[in-house]
Amino acid sequence: MPRATVARIDLDALKFNYQLAQAKAGTAQAMAVVKADGYGHGIQAVAKVLANDARKFAVACLEEALEIRSAGLSQSVVMLQGVHSREDVAVCSHQGFEPVLHNNQQLEWLAAGRAPAYWLKVNTGMNRLGFRPSELPVVMAKLEQAGQRAGLQGFVTHFACADDTSSPMTHEQTRSFEQATEAWPKLMRSVGNSAAHFLPDQPLYDWSRPGIMLYGASPMIGKTGPDLGLKPVMTLEAPLITTRVVQPGESIGYGSTWVAESETRMGMVAIGYGDGYPRHAGTGTPAAVRGQRVGLLGRVSMDMLAVDLTGVPEAQEGDMVELWGKTVSVDEVAACANTIGYELLTGVTARVPRVCR
Repeated sequence: MPRATVARIDLDALKFNYQLAQAKAGTAQAMAVVKADGYGHGIQAVAKVLANDARKFAVACLEEALEIRSAGLSQSVVMLQGVHSREDVAVCSHQGFEPVLHNNQQLEWLAAGRAPAYWLKVNTGMNRLGFRPSELPVVMAKLEQAGQRAGLQGFVTHFACADDTSSPMTHEQTRSFEQATEAWPKLMRSVGNSAAHFLPDQPLYDWSRPGIMLYGASPMIGKTGPDLGLKPVMTLEAPLITTRVVQPGESIGYGSTWVAESETRMGMVAIGYGDGYPRHAGTGTPAAVRGQRVGLLGRVSMDMLAVDLTGVPEAQEGDMVELWGKTVSVDEVAACANTIGYELLTGVTARVPRVCR
C-alpha cells in the first residue's frame, strides 16, 4: 500500500482565481499561464479545467505546448521563450502555437519556414530577452521586407519589479513599452504578469498573463494569496507515521539543531525534501494537524520532518498533516524557507501524486 502523502488539487479554486484575474484585467483578455507543469499542479488537468474560459494559454517552450494538444485542446498557445530550432517554426505553424520571438536568429528561422502567428518581445528593462526599443523599427522593417509581417500578433514585455509597489520600475517599463510600440497601434500588446493585476491604474492593454495567482499564491511582496482574495489550489498533505515524547535536553533530527527545553510531544511526518518540501524550512515553520496550526521541529530530512504536537494532544498516527493549503498558506512556508511560493509549488516532486477534485 503506498504512503498517503499527496498533493490535492482544488479545480474549483483554480477556476475562481482565473475569473478573478479576468475581472482584474478589465478590458484585456487573460491568457492562462500553465508553464512548469501548470506550476506543479499538472498542465493537462489545469488546461482542461480552464478551457471553457481561457482563449489562450501561455507556456515556456514547445514541449509544454504539445502537452496541451495531447490533452485534446485547440486553444492558441503562446510560447514565451519562442522557438529553439528552425524545425520548431513548422511545428508552431501546424499546431497553432504562437512563439514570442526575441532575437535575430529566431527571425531568420521564421523567414526560412512557413511562418506561424507570432509575437515580438520588447526588452524594456528586465534585460533577459527581447529587442531593445531602439531596435524595434529595424526589426519591423526586416519583417516587412521578408514578407513576414502579416503573422505578427503584437508585442510583449515583462515586468521586473511589479511585485514591489514602492518601485518606480514598472511605471518606467510601461512608459518605455508604450513609446516603443506606439507606431503600430493596430497590433496587440501584452505586459501584465500576475503582480500587475494588483497594481492600481496599471494598463494591461489587450492580453494579460496571470500565472502564479491562478494557483492561489501571492505575486506581491509582503502579501499572501488569501490576503489578495485568492484561493489556494494545492493542499500538500502527509500522514503522521509516529508520535513520541522527548525529554528536556533531547534533540530531534540531523545536526541536533532543536533541543527540548521541556517535555514535548512530537510527531514524524512522511514528507521531506525528496518530495519537494523545502529543506531550509526551519523550526517554527507552520503546518496544520486536525485544522490546528503546529510548528516544525529541527531539520527537514529527505523523507521525513518533525512537528510539535503540544497544542494538539489528540493527534495520533495516521492523521494527515497539511504542509500548505487552506490553513497554512504556501507563501508563509516560503517566507520561512527564504524563498517564494512559485518555487515550492513547482518543486513538488513526481513521487507525490496529484489528486484533482
